[in-house]
Amino acid sequence: MSTDPNGPSQPAPFQPDLAPPDVAQAKSAPGAIITVRHGRPNVSRKVMLNAAEYAAWWGRYEETGLKPGQVPPPSLMDIVRKAAVVLSSSRIRAVETAEALTEGRGFEIDDSLIEAPLPPPRWPSWLRLPPTVWGVIARFWWWFLNHHEGQESRKQAEARAQAVAARMTELARQGDVVIVAHGFFNTMIRRYLRRIGWTIVESEGGLSYWCRRRLVR
Repeated sequence: MSTDPNGPSQPAPFQPDLAPPDVAQAKSAPGAIITVRHGRPNVSRKVMLNAAEYAAWWGRYEETGLKPGQVPPPSLMDIVRKAAVVLSSSRIRAVETAEALTEGRGFEIDDSLIEAPLPPPRWPSWLRLPPTVWGVIARFWWWFLNHHEGQESRKQAEARAQAVAARMTELARQGDVVIVAHGFFNTMIRRYLRRIGWTIVESEGGLSYWCRRRLVR
């Protein structure tokens, strides 16, 4: 995990040395895979921003930890206590979430679990929108129009998600695996898990902070 005083580091384009193993042919794993979204970050969404300002806002969001005073859901705490493996994205908001959930127990920090980028389109400076709206626009342009501004592309992020899904499948042989990461990238991971035989059997919290999905195979 590296830090940069000038701003959040961008992931290098994902170039796996080898293609992900054919986990679709593997035997059923004994454990479940639980994807968890981080807690609420300590940043306000009650602002109106133009495209350039949103890009700066997202940069701050990527460097921000959790808003103080949050208490993890007890049911989620219980799941983490029983897990064989806990992994966290390297972003501060995810690391602090994992720290709150693990109660001093060790966990792995993994750069491959960070959120997919959200570069906004270069629209006129007079157009001002809240961050939530910019996030939807930026995600649409990134996903459907390949707008990445030199950051990680959709194709690269999909390769990263596929590799994560393969690795989590192998780790699940040890027992339950908890992934503490981010809303959209968790969705991408689950997309590949479902392709190789995993099924969502439990969903808690919708799309909110601290939400979770449980997959079994």
